[in-house]
Amino acid sequence: MQKRLSFEKVFLPAFKASIQRLMAILAMVVCSTAAHAQIFAQKTPANGLGSHAVNGVFASGTTVYAATNNGLSISTNGGDSFTNRTTTHGLGSSAVYGVFASGTTVYAATNGGLSISTDGGTTFTNRTTTHGLGSNSVWGVFASGTTVYAATDSGLSISTNGGTTFTNRTTTNGLGSSTVNGVFASGTTVYAATNGGLSISTDGGTTFTNRTTTHGLGRNEVNGVFASGTTVYAATWGGLSISTNGGVSFTNRTTADGLGGNMIWGVFANGTNVYAAPAGRLSISTNGGASFTIMTSANGFTHGDTRGVFVSGSTIYAATVGGLFISLDLPTVTAVNPSSGSTLGGSSITITGTNLTGATGITVGGVACSAFSVISSTSATCTTPAGSAGAASVLVTTPGGTNTANSLFTFAAPVTSTAPIPTLSEWVMILMASLMGMFAFIRLHKKLK
Repeated sequence: MQKRLSFEKVFLPAFKASIQRLMAILAMVVCSTAAHAQIFAQKTPANGLGSHAVNGVFASGTTVYAATNNGLSISTNGGDSFTNRTTTHGLGSSAVYGVFASGTTVYAATNGGLSISTDGGTTFTNRTTTHGLGSNSVWGVFASGTTVYAATDSGLSISTNGGTTFTNRTTTNGLGSSTVNGVFASGTTVYAATNGGLSISTDGGTTFTNRTTTHGLGRNEVNGVFASGTTVYAATWGGLSISTNGGVSFTNRTTADGLGGNMIWGVFANGTNVYAAPAGRLSISTNGGASFTIMTSANGFTHGDTRGVFVSGSTIYAATVGGLFISLDLPTVTAVNPSSGSTLGGSSITITGTNLTGATGITVGGVACSAFSVISSTSATCTTPAGSAGAASVLVTTPGGTNTANSLFTFAAPVTSTAPIPTLSEWVMILMASLMGMFAFIRLHKKLK
C-alpha cells in the first residue's frame, strides 16, 4: 500500500510534469521552424481584380497595383480588396501588361498605349504613337522623376517631360532588338530587356551596348531586368542570368539551381534576396541567386506561371495567371503583461506584438489558452492554461505562421499558508478566552457607569 501511494503521489506527478515540459519544447521547435516558411494568400476577381491573369504588380505602402488582362486593379488596403480601372477610366486598353507608380502618379503599360494618371489611378490620360511612342503595344514602364521609359513592341520610348512626348530608341541606337519587353533605370544607366539581348546604356538611353549569350545570358530573349548597384539580373527564356560587374558578364541560373522553370518572366532583388518569376511557381533565393527555393501549395502558392514579382518591405507580391499572391507577414510577440501567473492557470494576460490579426490560436508553454481574443494587429488577450513552474513561450499562430519561441511568461507555483490549523480543543479554548474577555469588558463598563 505504501509503495502504491509513493508511485501515485510522487512519481506520477513528476512524470506528467516532464511530459508537459517536453511537449512545450517540441512546440517551440516546430513553431520556430514553421516561422521560416513563407505563406501566401491568393487574390482573385472575388477580391475585385479585373481578371485572374495578372501580368505585373507594383506596391507602395498599403497601395497595391495589379496589371491584369482586364484592367488595372488598385487596392488601398494592402491587397484585401481592389477597385478595377478600365478604358472607361481612360486606359488605352483594358489589357494591362505592366505598372509603375510614384506618389499619386500611376503609369499603366497597356495594349493600346501608355496610360498616365496624376490622381492615384482614378482617371487616366493615354499616350500613343502620336506622342512619340514606338508602338501602342507597351509591355513595361519605369519612371524616375519626370523621365519615363516605355518598353514597346517597336523600341524603347523615353520621355523627359513626364510623359507628354517621347523619343523612341531602336536597333539603330544599339538595342539588341526593337521589341523591348521590360526596362529598368538607375541614374543615367538604362537597361532594356529585348528579344535580342540585354541592352545597356550609360548615357541616359541615347546609345546602347548589347549583351547576349556570348556574355553568359541564358538566352537572347530577355523578358525583364532589375539592377542594384553593379549587380544586374536578367530574366531570360533560358534562365535567370546574374552579373556582378555591371552587365559585362553573366552567370546563368536554371532549374538545376532550384528555379521553378527556365523561362523567367520577371525578377526582383532586395539585398541577397532574389525573387524570380518563372513560367512555374515563384522561386526565392536568400543567397544572392546561388540557389532557389520554389514556393508550393504548402506555402499557399497554389498556381504556377508567375508573370511578375515585386517586394515592398517584407511583403512579396507575385503576379500569376491564376491571381495575385501576397505573402503574409509572420506575427511577432514583444511583450506579455502581466509576465507571470499561477501554474494553476486562469491568469488574464495581454500580448503585445505585430501582425496578430486573424490569430487562430495562442499557446502558453505549449498548451492552448482556455480563451483568447484579438484586440488589434498589435494586441491580443489570453487566459492562461495550467503549466509547469518556470519560463514559458507565448506563441501566436495566424495564417502567416507562428512567431518565434520566447520566454516572456513565467509560471509560478501558488503561495500556500504554512500556519498550523488549530485542533478542536484549541478552538474551544480560543472561544472560552474570547467569551471571558467579553464578560470582563461588560462588567468594567457597568462599574464605570
